[in-house]
Amino acid sequence: MATGEPEAAPPLWPVEARLAALLPDLLVFRKPAESEPELSTSQGVLLGVHVTGFTALMDRFSLTCQPEHDMDKLAHIFSYYISDIVEHVLCFGGDILNITGNVLLALWTVEQKQLSDIITLVAKCSLEIQEKFGIYHTTEGQDLQLKIGLSAGQISQVIIGDEQRQYLLVIGQDVDGIRLAHRLAQANEIVLSWNCWKLCEQYMFEVEIMKEEEAVKLRDIRIIDPFDFDEHFDKCLDYLPHYHTSTESLRAALELDPDSALEQTLRKHIMKTLLEKIDEGQPIEYISEFRTVTLVLVNLEFHQTAWLLHLCHLIQEAALYISAAIEKGGGQLNQVFMFEKSCMFLCVFGLPGDKKPNECAYALESSFNIFSFCWENLAETKLVSISITNGPVFCGLVGAVARHEYTVIGPKVSLVARMITAYPGLVSCDEVTYLRSMLPAYNFKKLPEKMMKNISNPGKMYEYLGYKRCIMFGKRHLARTRNKIHPLLDREKELEVFSLAQQECLHQGKGRAVLYEGGKGYGKSQLLSEINFLAQKKGQRVLPLMLKEADATQCFYTIQTLMAIYFEIDTCPAYCRQEHLQKHLCGMMEEPLHCLFNDIFFVKFPLSFKVSHMDELERQKKVKAYFIQVLQKAVRETPLVFLFDEAQYMDATSWEFLKTLLSCLPVTMVMTLTTPASLCAGALHFLQSPRVILVPISNLAATSLLRMACWELGVVSIPKELQIYLLHRCSGNPLYCEVLCQDLLAKDVLLFHDLKEEEEENSKWESLSANAIKSTMYSISPASFEEEQGLYVCTVRDDINLDTVLLPPPLKEIAINHMDQLSPEEQLLVKCAAIIGHSFHVDLLQHLLPGWDKNKLLQVLGALVDMHVLHWLSESQGLPAESTLISPSTIHVINLTKQKRKSVSDAGSASLVRLPEEKPLSQTNMLAFGMPLLREAAWELWPKEQQIALHLECACFLQDMACRCNSCHREDFVPFHRFAVSSAKSSSRIPRFCTYKDTGSVLTQVTTDKLQLPSPQDSFQFQETTFRSQEVFSGQHCRTEREFLDQVNRQMAQNNLEKDLPCYCRQILMLVLSPLIQHCLIIGETTCTFYYLLEAAAASLDLPDNYLAFFYLKKASSLLGQPSAFLFLKRRKMKICQFEEATFCRLRSEVCFNMGHITLAKTLARQALRLLKRSFPWTWFGVLFQRFLEKYWYSSSLRHPPNCLTENKKQLAILQQRVHCLSLLWQLYNLEATASSRRFAYLATLMQKNSAKESANETQVVSTYLDLSRFSQNMGNKEKWLHCEQVAIQKSSLCWFSREGLLSTAHLLQALAYTKLCLGHLDFSIKLGNRAGTSGPRAFSPHPQLDLTHCSFTSLGFQAHELCRHLKKPALDNLVLSVLFRSTFLRKKFHLCVQVLESQWMLISQGHDVLGLACFYSACLDLLLYGRGVLCRPFSECLDFTQHYEHSCVLTSQSGIMLGLHSSLAIWFAQNSQWNLFEHHFSKACQLVKRTNASLFGSHGFVRFLECNVLMLQKMPKGTFKRSSSESYRQTLQYFKDFFSRCVTCPVYHHRVSKLKATAMSCGKRESMALTNMIRPLNTCLATVSIEGEFMEENNPLENKLTTTKI
Repeated sequence: MATGEPEAAPPLWPVEARLAALLPDLLVFRKPAESEPELSTSQGVLLGVHVTGFTALMDRFSLTCQPEHDMDKLAHIFSYYISDIVEHVLCFGGDILNITGNVLLALWTVEQKQLSDIITLVAKCSLEIQEKFGIYHTTEGQDLQLKIGLSAGQISQVIIGDEQRQYLLVIGQDVDGIRLAHRLAQANEIVLSWNCWKLCEQYMFEVEIMKEEEAVKLRDIRIIDPFDFDEHFDKCLDYLPHYHTSTESLRAALELDPDSALEQTLRKHIMKTLLEKIDEGQPIEYISEFRTVTLVLVNLEFHQTAWLLHLCHLIQEAALYISAAIEKGGGQLNQVFMFEKSCMFLCVFGLPGDKKPNECAYALESSFNIFSFCWENLAETKLVSISITNGPVFCGLVGAVARHEYTVIGPKVSLVARMITAYPGLVSCDEVTYLRSMLPAYNFKKLPEKMMKNISNPGKMYEYLGYKRCIMFGKRHLARTRNKIHPLLDREKELEVFSLAQQECLHQGKGRAVLYEGGKGYGKSQLLSEINFLAQKKGQRVLPLMLKEADATQCFYTIQTLMAIYFEIDTCPAYCRQEHLQKHLCGMMEEPLHCLFNDIFFVKFPLSFKVSHMDELERQKKVKAYFIQVLQKAVRETPLVFLFDEAQYMDATSWEFLKTLLSCLPVTMVMTLTTPASLCAGALHFLQSPRVILVPISNLAATSLLRMACWELGVVSIPKELQIYLLHRCSGNPLYCEVLCQDLLAKDVLLFHDLKEEEEENSKWESLSANAIKSTMYSISPASFEEEQGLYVCTVRDDINLDTVLLPPPLKEIAINHMDQLSPEEQLLVKCAAIIGHSFHVDLLQHLLPGWDKNKLLQVLGALVDMHVLHWLSESQGLPAESTLISPSTIHVINLTKQKRKSVSDAGSASLVRLPEEKPLSQTNMLAFGMPLLREAAWELWPKEQQIALHLECACFLQDMACRCNSCHREDFVPFHRFAVSSAKSSSRIPRFCTYKDTGSVLTQVTTDKLQLPSPQDSFQFQETTFRSQEVFSGQHCRTEREFLDQVNRQMAQNNLEKDLPCYCRQILMLVLSPLIQHCLIIGETTCTFYYLLEAAAASLDLPDNYLAFFYLKKASSLLGQPSAFLFLKRRKMKICQFEEATFCRLRSEVCFNMGHITLAKTLARQALRLLKRSFPWTWFGVLFQRFLEKYWYSSSLRHPPNCLTENKKQLAILQQRVHCLSLLWQLYNLEATASSRRFAYLATLMQKNSAKESANETQVVSTYLDLSRFSQNMGNKEKWLHCEQVAIQKSSLCWFSREGLLSTAHLLQALAYTKLCLGHLDFSIKLGNRAGTSGPRAFSPHPQLDLTHCSFTSLGFQAHELCRHLKKPALDNLVLSVLFRSTFLRKKFHLCVQVLESQWMLISQGHDVLGLACFYSACLDLLLYGRGVLCRPFSECLDFTQHYEHSCVLTSQSGIMLGLHSSLAIWFAQNSQWNLFEHHFSKACQLVKRTNASLFGSHGFVRFLECNVLMLQKMPKGTFKRSSSESYRQTLQYFKDFFSRCVTCPVYHHRVSKLKATAMSCGKRESMALTNMIRPLNTCLATVSIEGEFMEENNPLENKLTTTKI
């Protein structure tokens, strides 16, 4: 309930109090009578408050395109406004009778002699209401104002209804005076009826006579001494026995003692929907919803001469009939109110728990029945008018806590009231109702347009004439037409069943029926259209027919229509139908019997004497016999196939005939059944036939659904967030996918980008979305599109949050229909779970369900799981218990299996619970929605303010879990993030969020107080041992490589990795951080949102998932706003601290680096360093100066961290970011092969080393030295390369109980394997790359692995492979496997190469890594060229990849990898003498070779390029290239020279290149004898060298000992 009251309703109110809050005191304190209707009279004063401008405000909202959002604002404004008025009336002792539309009616019941005093009291109340609430200004520009009317005298109260449901009416002449007063009053005026003016103390009132004998206008009350209003107020209290002096509840009715008899009486006056929620104990805040409902307003006008008592009986009779008539369609009578001689009944279809699929049709039919009943049975009825509308409304409680009513608010409510007066005496409906009813158009008549007060665009109106079925056979058609462009997805098995049934029918001469059974939208009609096409393609005759619900009631309708299609009279004009039918009947049936078909086919053959003497049964037998005879003849000529769509609507007689037909004719029948459906007895009997095959239609696989989405959107790839959006909402339903895609296109949510456009480096972060999606794998193959058709990818607009995109109305209606089939407690649970997200934790769910204990929660959860509404997540999908913080005060872990759990707790901190290793599935405590659309539809039901309050609760619950898992020491994903922002947090409080500034929702304010950024004092225990002082490095270290390897062996032998805690950071990202961001976004907490977006981006990069990181950073960018081109206009939407801005720049730089946008990555990394107070120079002079400082001054004056722990970690946070930025910078400059870039890269490595030493973090220092080693190797500095690697070994101090130590070890092992490969120690490199099989465990990983257990050496590098899998580091594991492949390939272990590549493929395909794919396909090409027949991937696949991705920025920045790809492709084409294609790829390789360095991939690509040159000299025909052979020869020799000068640190290829050079020189000898002196020293090699020749061979005794197994 969106209210502005200062306090929420007490949660422990008894049922009687909750019922009394919904009813006036007139009902609570009355004495029940025995007869209905019950009529009583009393004296009293009536106050009517009419809110003007509300209808106009609703009309403004109705013109917008956001009905749900506008309904929320509208309901909030009205409820907030009316709640203050209600409380004010209650303070003056008034009894709120009802709140009907925009009118509030209150009553003061007293004796006649007390009326004058009470009128003065009510007048004073009215004046104060006008003074305080007379004008309410809204942001929409439409002010709300009040018109107040007062009346006094005799008031009649009538209670109508029966034992189940009763209604209160107040009627009489003085009640009509209120309506007259409202009609005469203007805004901000108070008008007294004439009787009220006569009864009051007139001398005290300043009035103006408006109309003699009708009404007066009250201006003020005269204060005449000694008149004192306080004394007068106390005097009036004695007249009001039920006035409550307590300021807490305002009403005595709320504090009555429990009384079962009173409770049963009050329950009769409350709607069934509301009673169920009250019985369930739902808080009043949880009751209100936004729904699409159908409103029916019945207006009965009676003759003026009708007696009051007789009117009461007429209203009683009408109410009972209306309630019964609308009940079947899910309608409820909401309100009954009466003015003068008119009585109105407001009925609502589709309230919570009552939603029906054919709601509009039910409403129309029941309205017409009510219309007929009232005209025929209510004698004093002068006019009956009924109006029907359909649309979104607010269904919930309005008013104050002490007194509120359940009502509906929305533009459609105003429209249905205006239609009553615009179209009197008719059953009228709006266009939405007309369209959604799906009834035939001839049941309606279009009405003329009329102007309606305060409604600018009422739309088209129709009169409903009643349901009149037009007796006519149907038309041949199916619900779906076959898609000629795209094939049918995932229906091969279903089509195979049809093919087998058809073959059996043709070969064995037996009829067969195939029934496809599935839910709505599963593609059954599409399957029928495909079968229709296949059958017609084979030359068979197909008779298709789609049935509707109304067809089930017409006898023999299906066969009648089927035979009309067979005779082809369904499409011919009516005037020639008889002639056309007679041609078929001649020769098959006697002419006197032709008249048997008059009623069936709507023809007029003359009635014969023979037929006239037949009874009905005999006629039917003759007709059926003839149909069978005709079909038997047809089957002998051409096979027949019958197609029935929606066969559950087939009539019983047709089912019986089809069963007879199936037993005597070899026909194939194909039907579809939509579940759940109630079938008639004939259908069930048909299904039991042995010739019937029932085939369930399953949902589409995820890959097929995404493929279909790409087809619908016309793209070849969609972003990950869109994939998640579709998969969660569709659950494999193709119809849902189609509707959602069309809805996204209509809402302009997506942006489309041409795939064929070459990617260019963007200088702006804001324009990277298209390139980000291009950097991932395609969802469907571009080959499936026509060649001339453009290829596109799509992205989601930056300002769109897909989680809050509303469902299209048709899908929302489907989901609400499913939801309303649940019980009230199940609905409440689903609604609360929808707030949390698609997946949720049981503890958080219980936190949102007030008053629910564990047993009740588990019982309801079990019921929902049994119905497949929810499903338990497996341990691998769910959040581990180790990383779940449970609130010690209210939340506890649910123990489903009563097994003991180990708990780890620290003093003063929350408990951490560890689950046993083997446990039932449900013990993960994580669930997810299993029914499509239900979560989204349930979320949309909540009012906005309550949504925000619940999202706040979720955010407060989850924020303590938003960190790394236990095995990662529960640290921040951005190192020491909380410490770095703690100063900013303490200096300024986080801004409070509230949807409306004038709201007083304490729930929102209190909950927001709880949501703060994580503080350093939180219960997160950082491992202090990780951060050691510099003195640690002087301890005992591994001094040599051999000692390091021995230490690794000992540690691996002593420790079992299975016993270590697994890493659950990925689950935390998906199940904690991602939902937490959504919660913060919805509640508007931008500061917290930005904090957790940085955490999520850092976690994504750590996984690694670059696109997911880009997704989170784009959200962070939209929070900050677009930067201005002018510095003086550069203002952010929100303020962030300098550290977070630097981290934001650093994360974006890393994402840009991974996407290949090098220039932008450099700019962002420099910007981050500047924010971290560590500038990076721009000029060569600055580089020289900074290098001097770093080398001689900075390194000798390293600062030690402060002694204060908090200040120390703040400094460590800054140092960590500096190290990351500098590491990025040297890698960025290392991609360029210029001297200037080398200087910048070298400076970055120096600065990185000094920053790492300053941080005193051992693993950081080891990692830095490994970076220095890799940089030196790339630059060709062998001495520095090996030295830095040795220093890293010496500084490594392994901690086998720390994931950080294990990760450092894995990095070091990978570096050693890389070094051994580059140096040419291939066997040792293989062992370094495959080593864990000997001493490491092999059972814990589900992935396949390499087995080199027979190696004599200890398998160290494979330990890196094992560690990477255990640590879940696929990027590092990919590097290890790349080293393994290169080593085994050079040793010609080709079968082992295939195993390594398959392992690598499993890693790459999971992460959609384009760079990894390039390395993979480059390796596949190596196998194709030199693998002696060993094949991993076909050449066409490798070529397709290169062609599709060669312009990707990710690959254009990696010149070494692309050089290897293009060179390998050129060699392939040269071997096949395709010299034009060879030239294409060779020319691209020539452009890349100058940009390579001495890295492994660069050297490998250079070698392949040299092979191309030698092959060109050997085999290329003359004249193919423009340059001469001598020029090619000289250029080739220059390339050899460049290789030996550049790739000094990669001697593994030197022997191979020497042989290639000898071959090249041999080729050049024929061109120039001047080169003789150069060639002679190598002549001894020439005899054994050719371009397809062998790799270098080394005698190694270990070679024969290596055995391999499949990965």
